[in-house]
Amino acid sequence: MKGLFTLLRRFVPPYRHYVVWIFILNILATLFSLFSFATIIPILQILFGMDTASHTFVAWDTCATMGDYAAAAKNNVFFYIEQLIATSGASVALLWLGVFLIVMTLFKTGTTYLASAMLVPVRTGVLRDLRNMIYAKIVDLPIGYFTEERKGDIMSRMTSDVGEIEASIMSSLEMIFKNPIMIAVYLGVLFALSWKLTLFVLLLLPFSGFLIGKIGRSLKRRSLSGQQQTGELLSQIEETLGGLRVVKAFTAEAKLRARFAKLNERIRSTFNRINCRYLLAHPVSEFLGTCVVAILLWYGGSLILNGQGDISAPEFIYYLVIFYSIIAPCKDLSKAMYSVQKGMASLQRVDDVLKADNPLKQQDNALKINKFNSEIRFDHVWFKYREDWILKDINLVCPKGKTIALVGQSGSGKSTLVDLIPRFYDVNQGSISVDGTNIAHLDLQSLRLLMGNVNQEAILFNDTFFNNIAFGVESATMDEVVAAAKIANAHDFIMATEQGYETNIGDRGCRLSGGQRQRISIARAILRNPPILILDEATSALDTESERLVQSALENLMQNRTTIVVAHRLSTIRQADEICVMHEGRIVERGKHDELLKLEGYYKRLCDMQTF
Repeated sequence: MKGLFTLLRRFVPPYRHYVVWIFILNILATLFSLFSFATIIPILQILFGMDTASHTFVAWDTCATMGDYAAAAKNNVFFYIEQLIATSGASVALLWLGVFLIVMTLFKTGTTYLASAMLVPVRTGVLRDLRNMIYAKIVDLPIGYFTEERKGDIMSRMTSDVGEIEASIMSSLEMIFKNPIMIAVYLGVLFALSWKLTLFVLLLLPFSGFLIGKIGRSLKRRSLSGQQQTGELLSQIEETLGGLRVVKAFTAEAKLRARFAKLNERIRSTFNRINCRYLLAHPVSEFLGTCVVAILLWYGGSLILNGQGDISAPEFIYYLVIFYSIIAPCKDLSKAMYSVQKGMASLQRVDDVLKADNPLKQQDNALKINKFNSEIRFDHVWFKYREDWILKDINLVCPKGKTIALVGQSGSGKSTLVDLIPRFYDVNQGSISVDGTNIAHLDLQSLRLLMGNVNQEAILFNDTFFNNIAFGVESATMDEVVAAAKIANAHDFIMATEQGYETNIGDRGCRLSGGQRQRISIARAILRNPPILILDEATSALDTESERLVQSALENLMQNRTTIVVAHRLSTIRQADEICVMHEGRIVERGKHDELLKLEGYYKRLCDMQTF
């Protein structure tokens, strides 16, 4: 029950006005069902003979309590039926009772439908809210979080796990605002009809409740395992689609098929057990309910036949009808409990994302920075992802308007160093400052607005040329986008496409060459017009011709900007104002190109290897 109220407390409050109507309509539906069942008593009495002189009219002003009013209402109904039989005959009385039954059933089904309809906006709204919450959290979490998680598993949490929570909340709403109302009202009527029989029945119920609860607890454990395996499946699919070229090149299709089939079979086995447990709810509750009805029929029938019962035979039939009507909501209640257990397993996985700690904390009074005036400074910076230090005691000044180049072998920490400037990660020791202010004290969005990034892998979206270039720039005009594309040497190949700037470039720009993708990425940075530019091996994956075009675009972009360049191809950074050579996380040499060559150290060896 704690998990149930957790679900409702977290996700339902925005839809409380719908919940109130659900509550009211379910009460009305229950009352109308009682009125429709009540026609059984006079119908049976008419069919099996009825003393037309057994009731006299009771004046309403003689009633003092609610019990008196109830007794008077019951008596007067029978009085009017007797009068109708006496004046018009039993057939007419049966006709009017049938009309009353139809009207009450219409009201009952109508209010039941309206109550269910009120659940629809709650269901779809909660689903929307959950997806928005997870997506917003994913966008907000730092890049480091996703190095520990599989993309497919996160996708599984946004789809199948969210669906399980949605179904769980629906069951929870019905369990609280429909089934308990019906059960409570029906039990109240049963106590009013015969408290002895009802007390006898209640003594039989704890056993069935214990059995259903035990099955539900095991279901939660299996559901958690099933959702985790579904995440693994989506991860395999995502990896296969992303690496299909390599799979085919290395003829690994059979290996991947076998790996996928093995996991798929595990998922099938797990969900077989989950669904069998879930389907057990209905037959178990129905069997136990039927057992109780059979015992009640024997016990109550014996009392009536022996003349010891406190209700008549038609009232006992009415009692049985109401009691049997409790079985359906009880079955729904047990199935809802199973669904809640499955939902809680999924909620646990979703909460792993929603409650993930974001180490990049922003201060409440963070300073906004609107322009770059003097320098970026690294002051004794140390950084590590896990145990081993990636950067060790880095001291570096990047003055405004200068170009600083970072070179060194793979794994020396170059890309990590530039990732610290826009605060994708926080330093472990030391500090990074912009214009003398520690970036940890700056507003994160305003800090990143000062910077433009061009990476080795051009990250593009399945959208048009225009939208990719204008990405992140509000209210960009076509003229501005075209101007940026011309500076990036991209305008000609864009206009050669069918729809020009409105042409879709495909998933991750798959319809473009590597050089074209990179020039679109550069155009995006040009349009943003940032004072600080970060180039992370922007030409290392290109052929000579593409590199020439991209390098020309980069030179246009770098004019009058503070630029930090990570480069493998040393020919691209010969004119840098300062070249820093990194080795095993440290800056081991620094200076201009000619100065470093004279040192005949790490930089000279790098140049010699590339010349060779």
